[in-house]
Amino acid sequence: MPDFPEDLKYTTEHEWVRQGNESTVRVGVTDYAAEQLGDIVFVSLPAVGDDVTAGDACGELESTKSVSDLFSPVSGTVAAINGQLDDSPELVNSDAYGDGWLFDVETADGTDLDALLDADAYAEHVESAT
Repeated sequence: MPDFPEDLKYTTEHEWVRQGNESTVRVGVTDYAAEQLGDIVFVSLPAVGDDVTAGDACGELESTKSVSDLFSPVSGTVAAINGQLDDSPELVNSDAYGDGWLFDVETADGTDLDALLDADAYAEHVESAT
């Protein structure tokens, strides 16, 4: 079973969240999700300034196998997107927790990241799904 970074929080839809400064978080998809999708060839992200709601679809990942919705793990306003993915969507496959990040969100007041899964709980979720 793959290792999942301990400093991240996770969703059951296979997104990860990294706490940034103040109320900003960085969002990406897990190595597990990228592996399941296959080679990612196109990434559709929300625009800077868009409001996103936790659990709602906000973009898509297109791979050689399928197109999958991207869900926001938190509510807030998109503060930045990873422009590198326009020309290099494969970064999601090769560096899911680094250069393959998707977008940053300025979280809504009262956002509780503890409601998301920690690395151990996410690992259990992945194991139960296989």
